[in-house]
Amino acid sequence: MYERDQAPTSVAKVKVHKSDSDSTTSDTVVVEEPLEIRLKRGAHEEQLGITMRTPGADLELAAGFLWGEGFLTHPSELLQVKVCADQSLTLRQRANVVIAQISENTPEPPRTLERRFTMTSACGVCGSSNISDLHARGIKKVVPTAHSLSTLAAMTELLNNRQVIFAKTGGLHAALLVDPQGQPVYVREDVGRHNAVDKVIGASLMAGQIPLSGWTIVVSGRVGYEIVQKAITAGISALVGVSAPTSLAIDLAHEFGLTLLAFAREGRAKQFLPQ
Repeated sequence: MYERDQAPTSVAKVKVHKSDSDSTTSDTVVVEEPLEIRLKRGAHEEQLGITMRTPGADLELAAGFLWGEGFLTHPSELLQVKVCADQSLTLRQRANVVIAQISENTPEPPRTLERRFTMTSACGVCGSSNISDLHARGIKKVVPTAHSLSTLAAMTELLNNRQVIFAKTGGLHAALLVDPQGQPVYVREDVGRHNAVDKVIGASLMAGQIPLSGWTIVVSGRVGYEIVQKAITAGISALVGVSAPTSLAIDLAHEFGLTLLAFAREGRAKQFLPQ
């Protein structure tokens, strides 16, 4: 393991004692560390929340989270995202704090938050929680995908050989953004599937590519409401998941015109629509 005052990395070495052997070996595991996201508007700075994440692409994670939860209405409102520079903190502590500076004239989110965001690697962000929130934010239907269902179903193959940390640890999720021409552009990994999605959306936001009309997002895990919400707010046209969707995810995708495929494996998938 790394020392307590060192910056966290994405993987760590541990000792392993097998139940059927007296020998001790070493193995590689994925790192899970807290990341505090702070929002700075002018001179005012506040804590938005803390998420358990796999270190790496932390600035993109923060940017994607802000976009998905409605703290930004236009990419230009995000002025800067940086790691905390407070020299009174250890290197490891500074690496676990990200500060996002937004324009002072950025509109306030349309819904007053009852509490600060609770963020975990397991369930994501318990923030916006119903379809009316998206309508209140002015989120429009996405542009229909130009890809056939068979082409979309095969996009999970683009994850092959691109999940570098998963190959070492077997213990985390991935999200992949595919451009309208079917080419993989951004792939990110994280112990939390919601974080992985925030990372790829944040990468596209920081590159000035949002809205992602005609793009497809491929996710390695279950497709819940918040995964679909994040895709819709980024303007993504199709979502392909390796695992199962939830009923609310299906309803939300249908409401905003997002093509939703799940159980996508070996070139086959199921398209889900409400009854």
